[in-house]
Amino acid sequence: MKKSVTVLDILAKKGKEKITMVTSYDFTMTRIIDASDIDIILVGDSAGVVMAGGKNTLGITMDQMIYHTKCVTKAEPASLVVGDMPFMSYQSSIAQAVSNAGRFLQEGGAQAVKLEGGKRVLHQVAAIAAADIPVMGHLGLTPQSIHAFGGHKVQGRGKQAAKLLLENALALQEAGIFALVLECVPTDVAKQVTKALKIPSIGIGAGQHCDGQVLVIQDLLGMFKEFKPKFVKKYANLFDDIKAALDTYAKEVRSGRFPDEAHSFKE
Repeated sequence: MKKSVTVLDILAKKGKEKITMVTSYDFTMTRIIDASDIDIILVGDSAGVVMAGGKNTLGITMDQMIYHTKCVTKAEPASLVVGDMPFMSYQSSIAQAVSNAGRFLQEGGAQAVKLEGGKRVLHQVAAIAAADIPVMGHLGLTPQSIHAFGGHKVQGRGKQAAKLLLENALALQEAGIFALVLECVPTDVAKQVTKALKIPSIGIGAGQHCDGQVLVIQDLLGMFKEFKPKFVKKYANLFDDIKAALDTYAKEVRSGRFPDEAHSFKE
C-alpha cells in the first residue's frame, strides 16, 4: 500500500526530487492515477472546460467543484488532493475565501486548496493559511483572468513583467503558500523564480527548471483532437483508441457477434 503524500512531503522535495501533478475530476480516473506514481492530484477548475464543455474556467461553481472533489477523494488516493478554488469563490472577501477553502476540506475531502493571483489575494492567502488550510499559489497565465489578459498569452516577458512576477511569488511565499504553479512563463523567468523561492514551483508551460510539472489529464492522455497547447506532450492517444473500441462494439452489435454465448446467461 502506497504511503499518503502530505504537504510536508511536497515541501521536502524542493531541490531533491521533481514533483509530479495531474488533474482529475472523477472516481474512475483517480483510481487509475492512484495505481501510478503521481504526487499531487489537482481537482482543477479546468473541469468546467474538459468535463462540462465550457469555453473557459469562469463558469464552474463552488458546488460543482465540491462535487468533483468528492468524486476524486472517494477513490482514497495516496496522492495529495488539491481543490482548485473557482472564479469568485475567494475574490470578494477574506471571510468568503476562508469559508470556501474550508468547504474543500470539510465537504470535499481535499488536503489543500489552490487559488490564482499575486499581491491582490495576499490577505486571502494569509487568512486561509492561518486557518490551517494548506494553500497552493498560481501565477503567470491565470485562466480566471483570461479577459483581463486579452487571451491565452505568455506572461512575464520583459524585465518589468519578470520583476513583477518574482515580487508576487515572494509575496505569496511570505503569505504562507506551500507551492506555486507557474503557467505559461518564459523558461528563464521560471528558473529565476524557482531559484528565489524556498517552496517548490510547479510548471505548466514554464520550462524544465521548475521543481515539478502539472498537466491536465485529458491533454496528457491525448483525449482531445481539436485543442493542443504548445506545452502539452501526449503520452497516449486515447481519442483514437477509444473511438476504435466503440466502432468495433457498434460493428459487432449490428452484425450479431455481440453478445455471444460467452457473454450471455443460461437457465
